[in-house]
Amino acid sequence: MPLTLLYPRHHLNAPVTTVYFDQNQPQLGELLAPYPLLFDAGAPFEMKLIDGKLNLLKRDEPKLGGVHVDFTSGAVAHRRKYGGGRGQEIAKAAGLKQGACPTILDSTAGLGRDAFVLASLGCRVWLIERHPMVAALLADGLSRAYADEEIGSWMQQRMQLLPWGTELTNINPQQLPIDVVYLDPMYPHRDNSAQVKKEMRVFQHLVGADDDAAQLLQPALTLASKRVVVKRPDYAENLDNTPPTLVIAMKKNRFDVYVKAARPNETSSRLVK
Repeated sequence: MPLTLLYPRHHLNAPVTTVYFDQNQPQLGELLAPYPLLFDAGAPFEMKLIDGKLNLLKRDEPKLGGVHVDFTSGAVAHRRKYGGGRGQEIAKAAGLKQGACPTILDSTAGLGRDAFVLASLGCRVWLIERHPMVAALLADGLSRAYADEEIGSWMQQRMQLLPWGTELTNINPQQLPIDVVYLDPMYPHRDNSAQVKKEMRVFQHLVGADDDAAQLLQPALTLASKRVVVKRPDYAENLDNTPPTLVIAMKKNRFDVYVKAARPNETSSRLVK
């Protein structure tokens, strides 16, 4: 079966990713059209509409089910309501102190969960997702969240996905001032057991490790006016071998914080929970 180009002609120089999907669903084609994706009947991943939500499926592991973005229900909604507010480590790392609501760029947005926490706490959050299939999932989840009666109004104001292909290096800080850049690059996972949660198993095969993650730190430091926050596994080295200003440690992960404009009491080299 011939490959079918899904994305607009202005993306013709972009690397392409193959994907399987039902070509008889025009709505599905429209959701995927903005991204550099090619239809391939033998592709290892499928994009599918299930109950009105765009899902990503690993075709050789059908029992995993689909991965989708949903900001209105499930664990994400529960964390918004009962997750600890500004006492959460991510809020501390981003500098949400004394009523501050910084403008944040999540430049490795993934499924948008950390960005959603920050947006629910009052921050304006812009998102970049570099993998086209993940970006399509995120755009679909945001679209449905914008239409939700409970959270739609503030989601439209606080959480927006930048056009696919946007990079840290082509954002003009005069046009889009950013206080905090948030980085959560994919890192090789040490646990290969079947207990690794569904999203991580799918992403390990789809995205792999962000081999160029170290190259993101300096552009992030250039763009952010106040700080850069890097989420890392507890066993990972410092990004770009650059020591952070402070570290907020959790059970299995940590936030490395590179402070450019410090608030009072943010001079410690390490903060451990």
